Amino acid sequence: MNARFLEAAQQELDEAYEWHKDQVAGLGGKFIEELWVAVRRIMLFPESCEEVAAGIRKCLLRRFPYMLIYRLEQTEILVLAVAHQHRKPYYWKKRYG
Repeated sequence: MNARFLEAAQQELDEAYEWHKDQVAGLGGKFIEELWVAVRRIMLFPESCEEVAAGIRKCLLRRFPYMLIYRLEQTEILVLAVAHQHRKPYYWKKRYG
């Protein structure tokens, strides 16, 4: 199973990376590594994360206060958002329908 990021989710990923990169040398890379650990976990166990809406799940990153909001499609995992856990709750709900 593959993972695909919505354009808005990819933009959020890029912005989070840039922010972390500017804070401390190497932190952006650690953020990306942690994000891909979560993506691999989802790909191996797609239904293991908490369902937050009908058909929508969230996977928390372990070392950063972010979560991946995703939906299982027939042939892929669709990442709807790379969301900070403490900002704008549920803003991503308008991305699925």
